[in-house]
Amino acid sequence: MIVDQLKLINFRNYKELQLQFHPKLNVFVGENAQGKTNVIEALYVCAIGKSFRTNKDQELINMSSKQTYIKVKVNKVNDDKQIEVALSEEKGKKIKVNKLQLDKYGDLLGTLNVVLFSPEDLKIIKEGPGERRRFINNEISQIIPKYYYTLNQYNKILQQRNKVLKNFRGKAIDLEVWDQQLIDNGASLMIYRRNFIKRIAILAKLMHRKITEGIETLEVKYDSNVKVTEEDELKDVKERLYIKLKENQPMELRRRLTLTGPHRDDLIFKINGLDVKNYGSQGQQRTAVLSLKLAELELMKGEVGEYPILLLDDVMSELDIKRQNYLIKNLKNVQTFITTTMSDHLNIKTDMDDKLFKVQNGEIRRFSLK
Repeated sequence: MIVDQLKLINFRNYKELQLQFHPKLNVFVGENAQGKTNVIEALYVCAIGKSFRTNKDQELINMSSKQTYIKVKVNKVNDDKQIEVALSEEKGKKIKVNKLQLDKYGDLLGTLNVVLFSPEDLKIIKEGPGERRRFINNEISQIIPKYYYTLNQYNKILQQRNKVLKNFRGKAIDLEVWDQQLIDNGASLMIYRRNFIKRIAILAKLMHRKITEGIETLEVKYDSNVKVTEEDELKDVKERLYIKLKENQPMELRRRLTLTGPHRDDLIFKINGLDVKNYGSQGQQRTAVLSLKLAELELMKGEVGEYPILLLDDVMSELDIKRQNYLIKNLKNVQTFITTTMSDHLNIKTDMDDKLFKVQNGEIRRFSLK
């Protein structure tokens, strides 16, 4: 898939902007706080329905206005799509695809597939399980929109169950109705996750071996507090989740918190058998994330039949020349958007002049290295 055009009105620091993109590589060069990432963010919003930089939609609106508008035109193998996102302080957020308003934000997922790689993604390795679950949820939701709705339902049930536990005062309480709903949705999530992680682990391992020229082996493993094997069917996971809930109920009553289920899931990354988070160097952590992102591209291609677009937000300076070259070399079939503070962070040749954009004070123009 290819993003052909972007239009912005009162988005962040852009009063009005229209851009036509190159089908392969688009590089946005400028100093910090000039508006480079805002372009990447607008594309992400049209794919996911929300920003990757803030949970507050109002922050997307230009300070001099009360509403913002984004439109992208996407060329796909089977059909073309026009995505419009309108955000108003008074009316909230409205999303249209081919001029038809969506009833649910989840219906947007899969219209435009994206893979985002930013310095923040190092948190997938470095920080807590929540970052890794967020990665899992975002990626599976794009491939399987049904997962998004199952996840939302699970989170609502979890919230209600935790509320019951929080109000526990030593009297008998009935968790059975919440347990059954938690099991039904939770087991489905775990099956989705098992299948996704198995596939992306294989691809990431291959990518990592290529980048490191066979010196290192990357392992990505699903870590759940309820055992899920490759052979398990949905009924098996439901049964195991039920048993675990009953085992943990006394502890849950003491702590007044649900301790069992996919909301406690995690991922484990190992290089040559050693945990990357605790024992990996910064270079190894970056390479692991890079391998994961390249694996995402291939996984989405296999699922939807065409490559997603790739958003690289200020990550080239985080990679050495060897990894930069490997990355650029492997993006020949992927439309890629790169933001960088200096053009010489990239192995750019003069034949890329039609792919370079200079960003300064909320204005964008094409420029040449010649």
